[in-house]
Amino acid sequence: MSKIAMTTPIVEMDGDEMTRILWKLIKENLIEPFVDLKTEYYDLGLKHRDETDDQVTVDSANATLKYGVAVKCATITPNADRVKEYNLKKMYKSPNGTIRAILDGTVFRTPIMVKGIEPCVRNWEKPITLARHAYGDVYKNVEIRVPSEGKAELLFTGKDGQEIRQTIYEFEGPGVLQGMHNKDKSIDSFAHSCFEYALDMKMDLWFATKDTISKVYDAKFREVFDKVFENEYKEKFEKAGITYFYTLIDDAVARVMKSKGGFIWACKNYDGDVMSDMVSSAFGSLAMMTSVLVSPSGVYEYEAAHGTVQRHYYKYLKGETTSTNPVATIFAWTGALRKRGELDSNKELSLFADKLEKATLSTIESGKMTGDLALITSLENVTKLNTEEFILAIRENLEK
Repeated sequence: MSKIAMTTPIVEMDGDEMTRILWKLIKENLIEPFVDLKTEYYDLGLKHRDETDDQVTVDSANATLKYGVAVKCATITPNADRVKEYNLKKMYKSPNGTIRAILDGTVFRTPIMVKGIEPCVRNWEKPITLARHAYGDVYKNVEIRVPSEGKAELLFTGKDGQEIRQTIYEFEGPGVLQGMHNKDKSIDSFAHSCFEYALDMKMDLWFATKDTISKVYDAKFREVFDKVFENEYKEKFEKAGITYFYTLIDDAVARVMKSKGGFIWACKNYDGDVMSDMVSSAFGSLAMMTSVLVSPSGVYEYEAAHGTVQRHYYKYLKGETTSTNPVATIFAWTGALRKRGELDSNKELSLFADKLEKATLSTIESGKMTGDLALITSLENVTKLNTEEFILAIRENLEK
């Protein structure tokens, strides 16, 4: 059988621990036998990041800007224990954070729905995609432990010497203080990424903040979204038959729970962090969740939503059999291959991605699945397979 040809490479970012093992199995069994795979390879495994002083992460992000599509394996963000375990030169930053800053993107996470793994919310019939702004707010905050009585002030000093000062609170005793920020440029990129992705997926877009309480900070987010929509996307949305609307975050939560799904829900950084975990858990599992970073310039980086599955990796090193779920990693590859096919007008490549996803889901629906799914499925008399057995079962369905 002749393999499907590719014209432009995909940027391939290898990773760590058990997902690195999955990565190799997926490529060897599900992609390379069918596709003449062209990738520009970067090893983002922690040891190689340490050897290059993390330059490899920067290089992989710049290559993504060049080629437009990347697929990324899960990677370790080291803490003190990891620094000691891997004998690292220093505690490196999150690779995802580094890549995201260079691509200036927004993270979109969508549950993978399959028969036999039903959502906890019984009226959800279609996936809900979470669009999370990934800059600033509480994640780049500055905090103070207020020791005693005193006045807390917010002070901005412009480059021209102009001062803007506002009293936060007159403390009558000890307390805590927090300062947050965001940038117009980042909010604008967030808005453009959300509108572009909604058009690409042909899905309605919701955006939610709390501008009734945060009349400057959150109100700026709403103002940017409304302006970008009216000036650049209103006619495009009408032509595509999709809608955009804004609502308060608490109202959005109520609407989401009563909805049938099938839309994109855009949230600020913290709201997106919390709500994406809620949505993924309610739909079944983080191992059944896609994640794609989209830049407003139309650059795409696909990955699984979960981590490196450290516990299974230590079992694997001892020679023990694991039943690790590879579905999200498979869908990272299919997302990248499909997008590469779309950008290159390579219908055969995009069709292959569709077939691989269908083969993966039909394997689960036939009752063959990994241990995590076997614990939550509504299907009866299922067969629990180890990692390699499950991938080979998908291969058999794909060949059919």
